[in-house]
Amino acid sequence: MMITLYGYPRTRSLRVSWLLEELGLDWHYRLVNFAKNDHRSPQFLALNPQGKVPCLIDDGITICESSAICLYLAEKYGHHWLPEPGSAESASHHEWISYIITELEQPLWSMGKHRFALPESIRLPEMLPVAAWEFKKALQVAEARLQSDEYLLGHFPAVADILLAHTLNWAVKFDQKLPLKLEKYRQFVSRRPALSRALDRENRTLLDSE
Repeated sequence: MMITLYGYPRTRSLRVSWLLEELGLDWHYRLVNFAKNDHRSPQFLALNPQGKVPCLIDDGITICESSAICLYLAEKYGHHWLPEPGSAESASHHEWISYIITELEQPLWSMGKHRFALPESIRLPEMLPVAAWEFKKALQVAEARLQSDEYLLGHFPAVADILLAHTLNWAVKFDQKLPLKLEKYRQFVSRRPALSRALDRENRTLLDSE
């Protein structure tokens, strides 16, 4: 069966479509159009009760968290995107992924929730400077930990690079200023051709649906 990714352009589903393009896999993109309330349809809620993207189906397996999906795909189809299990590099990779998801991403999502995602009646504008402060603090730690001039683990990309670059791109879209080293890293990783292919594929699907 062909791999199916449910997503929407430039959301967390881009992390998955990016990796799928890096791995050269045959996959199908299913648009979940939030403007048309596709995420609240009984069909989609049966796949992901949270009504969020991404959601991936592969060989009867359904996974609905972006980092878990990327790790699954790398373990099954692209071991070269993961360090050797049990190695020091693997420990660092685990740590980076945990930090990206729990510390870097969460303040950005707080901004998103209080800008547009939550019902307007419960959005709190006061949360925006709080989230910006939290993100700046998390950035300082990430900047200090970033050792390589290229990828997180050296000269070869890993799953954590996709997660980090996507998160930093999200930050730039939210007008958050990045420290110089992280900005150079973001630009370097974002130049990978697979990201452009993934963006084009997502955008074409959205245009075709209109």
